[in-house]
Amino acid sequence: MSVRDLPDRLPEIDYTKYTNRQLAAIPLAVLGVSLLILVGWSLFVTGQPASPGSPVDLGIAFTGGTEVQIVATDSPSAIESNLGFQVDSVQPVRGSDRYIVTTQSTNTEQIQSAISSAGYEQISMSETAASFGADSVQLALMGIAVAFVGMSLVIFILFRTFVPSIAVVISAFSDIVIPIALMNVFGIKLSLGTVAALLMLIGYSVDSDVLLNNHILRRRGGFYESTYRAMRTGVTMTLTSISAMAVMTIAAYLMGIPLLPEIGIVLVFGLSADLMNTYMLNLSLLRWYKYEGVKQ
Repeated sequence: MSVRDLPDRLPEIDYTKYTNRQLAAIPLAVLGVSLLILVGWSLFVTGQPASPGSPVDLGIAFTGGTEVQIVATDSPSAIESNLGFQVDSVQPVRGSDRYIVTTQSTNTEQIQSAISSAGYEQISMSETAASFGADSVQLALMGIAVAFVGMSLVIFILFRTFVPSIAVVISAFSDIVIPIALMNVFGIKLSLGTVAALLMLIGYSVDSDVLLNNHILRRRGGFYESTYRAMRTGVTMTLTSISAMAVMTIAAYLMGIPLLPEIGIVLVFGLSADLMNTYMLNLSLLRWYKYEGVKQ
């Protein structure tokens, strides 16, 4: 079976069985739960009700911290328990007896003393200043915000009508919020790599949503005919990307490559959410606009 054969084998969903409210209910419910997770995380996990913190746990690139490479024969869990400081992660270096230990502590003397007391050999140590981390948070958030606002402006210029444009923007917003909430659930911290994954998700989301909008609003054929035509391309494209990211995540994890597993799993979260948001939430808004929102 070739890739060319895949689109024709996708099952056609009978959207006529579901109202617009039914189609939008699940994506909006998932978005609502995700927003509650982010708010709760900001208030009660990384901050206090009087002084909210970050909606997601930050890695050392944003908080400041220390990365140490050591030689050890123990397991990662044993290394973490043997060291006398708070450890964020212990990652093995593939094909060697070395481990990369990260911590938010910047007390290098205490870290070196704990490593020596545990009987491990220190190979290297690098420190990220807290001030640099704070600047990185602002730059990362600014980058995501600028990318999202720029995407929104382009979408409104492209379609020049409110409902189709806002449908794309809401879907893209949900595609970002859901993975961030899942990052909290699965203990994935915000790093420069995961920020890059979130930026990529904006592009993936817009691609699939614009494809659907163009087929329905600008090409010949009935509403459902245009929908299925767009799905043959869009769903295949997204499923292929999910499969590729899943394979990359597993391979990078088994080979001990840092950052790539986190990038891959965030993309899998976002692309899976994109399937739901595009072909349920976005589609319901387009159908309402096509049959009820536009005066015939």
